[in-house]
Amino acid sequence: MICPLANVEKVFDTEHGVVYQCSRQNCYWLEFQGTTTAFKISDLFLFKKRIDAIDIEAMLSESSRSYDFEIVMPFRTERCYLLNVSDILNLREILAGTKFMIQLNSEVKRCLRRGCVIA
Repeated sequence: MICPLANVEKVFDTEHGVVYQCSRQNCYWLEFQGTTTAFKISDLFLFKKRIDAIDIEAMLSESSRSYDFEIVMPFRTERCYLLNVSDILNLREILAGTKFMIQLNSEVKRCLRRGCVIA
């Protein structure tokens, strides 16, 4: 649950989850699998990198039950994610879209400060 006093704006969402930016607490909130986890921006990008590094091909090709799920504990959180292949792909989509929107917003702000002309 996001703090009711937080000032949040939606950054990116899919049918499987959403990421909000909180300007009051200077963090990002990930809603996924029915829970909400707060991240500093650097931790969010580290989490994305960790999710992107999961070997989906090995999970699909190995018959051992130990490859059915991946357990991921984001840095500086109390959250633990138990992810199957579908969850990983959904989370990758959310995090990739979030990263793109954050970078796009930074580029737009940079252009506005410089007075860039967009044709």
